[in-house]
Amino acid sequence: MAAKVYKPAAEVNLGPDSDEFYISPNVKAPRVAGLLVKIFVWILEMPIIGSMVLYILKKDNLINKLVQDAEIPEPPLFTSTHSWEDIPEQNVCLTKPDLSPPERVQEAVSCLPASLESTLAGSPPSSPKRWTIRDFNRAYSSGEVTPVQVAKRFLAAVKECSGPGLNMAFFISYSPEDIIRQAEESTLRYQRGTPLSAMDGILVAVKDEIDCLPYPTTGGTRWLGRARACAADAAAVAQLRACGAVLAGKTNMHELGAGTSGINPHHGSTRNPHNPGRVSGGSSSGSAAAVCAGLCPVALGVDGGGKQTVVLPRSVSISSMTCTCADRRRRRRRGFAGSVRMPAALCGVVGFKPTAGRLSNAGVLPLNWTVGMPGILAGTVEDVGMPGILAGTVEDAAVAYSAIVDQSQPSYLRPELNLPLLKSSLSIKNIKLAKYAKWFNDSSEDIRSCCDKSLQMLHAHYGWETLDVTIPEIEEMRLAHYVTIGSECTASLAKYLDKLKRSEIGWDVRVALGVYGSFSSRAYLNSQRLRNRQMYFHKEIFKTADVIVSPMTGVTAYKLQDDALKSGELDYINGAALVRYSIAGNFLGLPAITVMEACKKHYKKPEVFYDLLKKD
Repeated sequence: MAAKVYKPAAEVNLGPDSDEFYISPNVKAPRVAGLLVKIFVWILEMPIIGSMVLYILKKDNLINKLVQDAEIPEPPLFTSTHSWEDIPEQNVCLTKPDLSPPERVQEAVSCLPASLESTLAGSPPSSPKRWTIRDFNRAYSSGEVTPVQVAKRFLAAVKECSGPGLNMAFFISYSPEDIIRQAEESTLRYQRGTPLSAMDGILVAVKDEIDCLPYPTTGGTRWLGRARACAADAAAVAQLRACGAVLAGKTNMHELGAGTSGINPHHGSTRNPHNPGRVSGGSSSGSAAAVCAGLCPVALGVDGGGKQTVVLPRSVSISSMTCTCADRRRRRRRGFAGSVRMPAALCGVVGFKPTAGRLSNAGVLPLNWTVGMPGILAGTVEDVGMPGILAGTVEDAAVAYSAIVDQSQPSYLRPELNLPLLKSSLSIKNIKLAKYAKWFNDSSEDIRSCCDKSLQMLHAHYGWETLDVTIPEIEEMRLAHYVTIGSECTASLAKYLDKLKRSEIGWDVRVALGVYGSFSSRAYLNSQRLRNRQMYFHKEIFKTADVIVSPMTGVTAYKLQDDALKSGELDYINGAALVRYSIAGNFLGLPAITVMEACKKHYKKPEVFYDLLKKD
């Protein structure tokens, strides 16, 4: 099979009339789990036969043709950094320089409307009550409830959902004593009228890929916590602690982030709160599921782009759209996807990763240093903040981002920090949405239809226009991202893996590590050349468009099958479809966000859900 010869990026037509060929992933690998995955591992780890099998797999899946052996004229680009361009933005609040984390949180709260419904407008009483950071803060300030009372309700809920009846596996470790201690300190501050910030007493869960005392950081393994001591809080965690947040423990994740199903044979497979018979997605599975279940309004994750699968459950009529957009300060671009955004979409919460460099990676496992970074999951967009934040609302996402954004660099080196002015009654005008139809439509009918309706709604309500464009070499980018993330993971873990017994690693992860270790230096270098090309393509598209839109995943959620619980599973066909729209955010360092879009009139309450502000 002849290797691909790429023409210079500047000669590629990015318009709707482009003759660039769209390659829909044609992954050639059956789903295997249980005994079959063990047999496959034994074959793969044989000295000669294993190498032959790996060569055939890479050849059949076009890695050799499109990446390793390809001729690419551009030089390699090893980091996805973006220059700071001081371009005016609409409806934003420019924060003062050198503010402390609590002061930034106060700035973010001042940008929010006086009140924001925690349930969707017009939703019936059966819809879930999405309590936001401000809801908890108001309840604490009024004395209606205390952080200690909420902490006790949280611990009772975690105990219940972790038991044999539900076995949701949201957390790898949590300390009731430490959580109550933090809550008692917060309660005293509220009683004295001196809370540290609006986040004082707010429960925040932390993915077990981020250092958070007093817990070990296991990365979802059985061994890493012993091999690597956790000596201090990660930078993002330290900033949350400075705001008075109650760190609620370490959430479950796909082992070493080497998959996106959330199936973990060591700590239990995180189940989707909407339907416990389905996967929650990953690798930040526990963080997304904990927010979805109402256990906390905000959680931290880490977003590297995903390596296998993540989806939306068929039981809920939720879809999400992915968009990458220029928000202009640091040419910050927003999009949806990755190890934070995919489980957020699957669990029906908000998932946000900022521009590369906006959040500090200090204290985060360096599993893939040029594509991975912290992220935020929230129940609302109001709560979302940065590393990789998961939240129940967009409102919460904004508050959390303000708390953990990295401001440690000298002011002349860092871009200005703008926060969305959500209290403004003026809508943002003249937004151009770029859509690559062949790529956009390469998803299941229900997802495609829902996302099309979203674009129609944005045009009808705000006058936002959709522009037809071509984004070339999407499958090539997916493969280059896979080579990059695998090569960096292998290099990062080499000092541990050389001394480790293979039996301590999950079966599916042993396959992943075997594939990662087979990538050559030429494949890695060519992947960075492809990164350079994609950076050029996206910058050119952003000259005429503000946002690139697409669905979040190509297929919907699948069932959590019993044969995968103890061995993990290899499901690369679904995986390729699930990460189809998630790569650019990580590979190119673009900011990305996942938000829900309902195709039915109302959202459905998750089957596993806890109301921590309910009156006793």
